Amino acid sequence: MPPRPDPGREFVLTLSCPDQAGLVHAVSGFLVEHSGNILESQQFDDRLQGRFFMRVHFDVSDPETSLERLRTDFAPVAEAYRIDWRLHDAAAPTRTLIMVSKYGHCLNDLLFRKSTGALNIDVPAIVSNHREFEALAHTHGIPFHHIPVTPQTKADAEAELLELVQRLDIDLVVLARYMQILSDDLCKRLEGRAINIHHSFLPSFKGARPYLQAHQRGVKLVGATGHYVTPDLDEGPIIEQDVVRVDHSDDPDALVTMGRDVEARVLARAVQWHSESRILLNGHHTVVFR
Repeated sequence: MPPRPDPGREFVLTLSCPDQAGLVHAVSGFLVEHSGNILESQQFDDRLQGRFFMRVHFDVSDPETSLERLRTDFAPVAEAYRIDWRLHDAAAPTRTLIMVSKYGHCLNDLLFRKSTGALNIDVPAIVSNHREFEALAHTHGIPFHHIPVTPQTKADAEAELLELVQRLDIDLVVLARYMQILSDDLCKRLEGRAINIHHSFLPSFKGARPYLQAHQRGVKLVGATGHYVTPDLDEGPIIEQDVVRVDHSDDPDALVTMGRDVEARVLARAVQWHSESRILLNGHHTVVFR
């Protein structure tokens, strides 16, 4: 595992803007002027949309160069080139609220990866509409919030969730097999900072007991999709997908086991890439600098 970035000395700049001459020169020139040394740089020119995307991880040698100064001084560059951008301390953990219902494989996986340092996230809260994983949350020293949801209480439950997000200064909400549909209004409020995981078969099976349906159809692949949450159910910008091969000897229980494993892996990668600012939205698509 690579060493953690040096707090206050390493930064990540991500940007997107209309494609035009001089962009890379403008960014590299800004870094030179601020004692910046590029550690990793990736870029993508979307010729179909005429947009340019870039991620730069850099350190600074001048002890007087702070995050605030970098942001202030980059603003005129961004304005000149019509750049949408984010600049942050590379070492700062992403404050992540995890939501779960009755299936805990994704929650368990995220908490384990966090505990080993594989994910640079803080988890100030776990939210669930059930109490199955309250003890697990307490084992990890994380406050557990039981927020039941019924058709009659859905609006109040979402208001309580939003209050938590705001009060705890949450950067990312992760639906780790949270089996409730979020309202359009909540999806819009969390746009670009809420990630969901769901199974994705070839063909796809919706509704109850999808793995049984898949077994009955004799599928050869089971998989999962990690995506950003939007009002269009399970159709937000895709971050990551993966599959595993199955055959006639795998019964429905085996498919469930393999499906849960791939769901956990895909969600962990999506959360990691988001926390490392490796994902840039490009309309209904994503640019992922892995």
